[in-house]
Amino acid sequence: MEQEERLVICDGTAGTAIQTARLLLRPARMSDLDDLHAIMSDPAVMRFWSTEAHRDRAETERYLAAMVGEAHRGLDFMLEVDGRIIGKAGAWSTPEIGFLLSREHWGRGLMDEALRAVITHLFATTDVPELTADVDPRNEASLQLLTKLGFQVTRRAARTFFVYGEWADSIYLALLRPT
Repeated sequence: MEQEERLVICDGTAGTAIQTARLLLRPARMSDLDDLHAIMSDPAVMRFWSTEAHRDRAETERYLAAMVGEAHRGLDFMLEVDGRIIGKAGAWSTPEIGFLLSREHWGRGLMDEALRAVITHLFATTDVPELTADVDPRNEASLQLLTKLGFQVTRRAARTFFVYGEWADSIYLALLRPT
């Protein structure tokens, strides 16, 4: 049975929230610290991120404080299911998007659902001509997802991040604003 698709965007004093069929995408709050730390301290989740897994809550707290700050309001979202944070998605630095999902939620189509909502929102609320992504070429799942969403490879670069004691390369992708 095909899942009902819905997208409800609410703007309020606490920022923009987007309701999809299975997710609430909402601004970060400092009360998200425990859930976010569980995600960002998991080496499997952070394997292809630009930094290593967070070693302590203080590191995640600094990251979360930056998300809560005005620079990200309305563009970067926490992914909430049943009152728990299971990941994040959005434009951490417009026009570049980024996303993380807790390991126990991989393979369920949740990030596809979240990114479709984020992409729609970003093109509706910003004037960027395109959205971009920087992906480690070994991260096949993210590359497949972005390709499915219409992103196309624009270039490649070697040795762009030094993480976990090794150099990682980058594949850069872009999604043009719909006409």
